[in-house]
Amino acid sequence: MNSRERFLAAIGCTPLDRPPLWVMRQAGRYLPEYRALKAKSSFLEMVRTPALAAEVTLQPLRRFPGIDAAILFSDILVIPEAMGQGYKFRDEGGIAMEFRLETRAQIDALAPASAVPDRLSYVADALALLKKELGGQKILLGFGGSPWTLATYMIEGGSSEEFERIKQLFYTDRATFDALLEKITAALIAYFQMQIRAGAEAIQIFDSWGGIIAGPDYEAASLKWIRQIIAALPREFPVILYAKGTAPHLADQSFSGARVLSVDWTSDLSIVRRTLPANIAVQGNLDPVLLNTTPAIVRHEATRLLESMRGTAGHIFNLGHGIMPHAKIECFQALVDTVTTWK
Repeated sequence: MNSRERFLAAIGCTPLDRPPLWVMRQAGRYLPEYRALKAKSSFLEMVRTPALAAEVTLQPLRRFPGIDAAILFSDILVIPEAMGQGYKFRDEGGIAMEFRLETRAQIDALAPASAVPDRLSYVADALALLKKELGGQKILLGFGGSPWTLATYMIEGGSSEEFERIKQLFYTDRATFDALLEKITAALIAYFQMQIRAGAEAIQIFDSWGGIIAGPDYEAASLKWIRQIIAALPREFPVILYAKGTAPHLADQSFSGARVLSVDWTSDLSIVRRTLPANIAVQGNLDPVLLNTTPAIVRHEATRLLESMRGTAGHIFNLGHGIMPHAKIECFQALVDTVTTWK
């Protein structure tokens, strides 16, 4: 069977000797081999070149063989780009879109979902390379942003601190907001279906800014669109949903169709596990800052998390957010060793 026994029988939530392990944003600046590659090619060149994207994806697995999954090296903003709104990285940090969406006419002019597979064919090509390279020995994970999270960048024109424009659109012009979210949702459905055809064995949806909308509005702003995406994917296909800052909505998320809920580090994962339906797996949720400390601290905190989940079903060990640029390799190694030797 493998690919970690077909992703634990499509995340059947059975107790394990040890949980599977991978880390959000496994690739990155903490790895010297990544920095060496980055010195020769820009981030966007690596994303758009299948051989380079595959190489970056595989780097953490070569250094840390105990990791159970390969996470496609890409960016959530390839979807706005495929729709006609490019992006770049600001010199001072953060994201800048080529322009921001300010009118209904601009939204209507965005490319339709049918354009996505051709414009993002480099993603499918990277996945095909990885599928061949992995040979079924590691789970191959694809991913993308949620419609709401992508809309924040598209309306704000890039990274934001207050998210004023997207919230104003949501509250003052719901018809235009819905028109944009409908287009993004359709594009993501086409994108995820393409990833699955290319060999992705699970899809992670990142609702990174789900926690910035008022609680009573989370359903209308974000979760309803995620439900539509999951419903359009193959039945029982494993979808992992990560929505930062949305702990009050975990129960609703558990009925979204996602098979796994990835939980940020602010929640007690053992409590979350007891409150969710038994057929929903949980992923998380070590604070990523711990990888910037010492191996001893990492071992202690990882063991504490593992012990809190002892005897429970369906736990994927992960960080509560992406690995940070200043993470220490010796701390990452301590994490891998702790999880893979835990019984």
